[in-house]
This record gives sequence, structure tokens and C-alpha cells, in this order.
Amino acid sequence: MKQFLFALMFLPLMAVSQTGMAQITAALNSGDVEALGSYFDEAMELSILEEEGIYNRGQALQKVKRFLSSNSVSSFTEVHQGASRSSDSQYVIGDLKTSGGTYRVYLFLTNSNGKMIIQELRFDRE
Repeated sequence: MKQFLFALMFLPLMAVSQTGMAQITAALNSGDVEALGSYFDEAMELSILEEEGIYNRGQALQKVKRFLSSNSVSSFTEVHQGASRSSDSQYVIGDLKTSGGTYRVYLFLTNSNGKMIIQELRFDRE
């Protein structure tokens, strides 16, 4: 009975985080920078190849737009996903196939008021 009640308490949180994750991976798969940017934190760590830093949402959005405009996305394939024990943070590792080659993408997300927020995003050459 305790396990059932525990599951009922956390099921909505898990559903919200999975929905957010599905939308984030769909945005990557289609190269939809605006949809992806709606999940950016106010300040986030961004690494695109050799350029990395901590940027505000607007700066990060512009840098990702520039990168994806010169590397047209054909697909994103999730390779691995995991979560913290409390499910308040998650990570995703995947391969982004573009016109400029394949890139390994790393995402680190936290749950903020029921919404998954991207705190770190990396694009590394495969």
C-alpha cells in the first residue's frame, strides 16, 4: 500500500518530465531552435565545439541558432538518458546528424516548478 501511495505522489512529476523530455528531443530532431530555446534556463552553460561559456537565455538562443543554421539538422537520436534518484534532474546524450556532420549532444536538465529546464547543452564533434 505504501508503494502504491508513493507511486501516486510521484507519477505526475514523472509524466511532466517525460513530456518535457519528449518535446526537447523532438525540437532537436527537427532543428526547431525556438521550441528548444523555450526550455533554456535564464542562465545556462553552453558549449558548441570549442566555444563555451555561461550565457543568458537570449545569448544562448542566438548561438544555437547560428550553429544550427550552418548545420541543417536531419535527425537526433537519443543514445542514453538518466535521472537523479529524486527525479529532479535528468540528462540526455544523443547524436545529432546535420549537413555538417554528426555531433554528440549532451543535455543536463532540472525540474523547475514542474517544467524541465535545460541548464547545460553541449555540441561536440563526433
